[in-house]
Amino acid sequence: QVQLVESGGGLVQPGGSLRLSCAASGNIFGFNGMGWYRQSPGKQRELVAIILSSGDTDYADSVKGRFAISRDNAKNTVYLQMNFLNPEDTAVYYCNVYRARPYVNAWGKGTLVTVSS
Repeated sequence: QVQLVESGGGLVQPGGSLRLSCAASGNIFGFNGMGWYRQSPGKQRELVAIILSSGDTDYADSVKGRFAISRDNAKNTVYLQMNFLNPEDTAVYYCNVYRARPYVNAWGKGTLVTVSS
C-alpha cells in the first residue's frame, strides 16, 4: 500500500517562496506520474504540476514560470518549489502518485499553504 506524506506548507507573504515535499512509502516502482494538486475553499481540486516517469513535466498555466516540480528517486520524494507566491495560491496542496499497472492512485492528506501579508 502506498502512503504519501506532504510537508512544507505554511504562511508566507506575497512574493515569497515555499518548498513542498511529498515522501512516498510503499512500492511506487514504475509509477506513471507524480503530481501536486491544490484545492481552495469553494473550488474544485486542480492540477498544479506533474512529473512523469520520463522526467517530463507539465504545469497549470497559472503557475508556469513560478513553480517547479522535481523528484528524488532514491528518496521516493517529489518536491514543489513555489516562488513569487500570491494570495491566489492559497490552498491545501495534495500529492498524488499514479501507476496504471499494478494500479495505484494514492493521495496524501494535504498541506496548507497560506499567502497573506
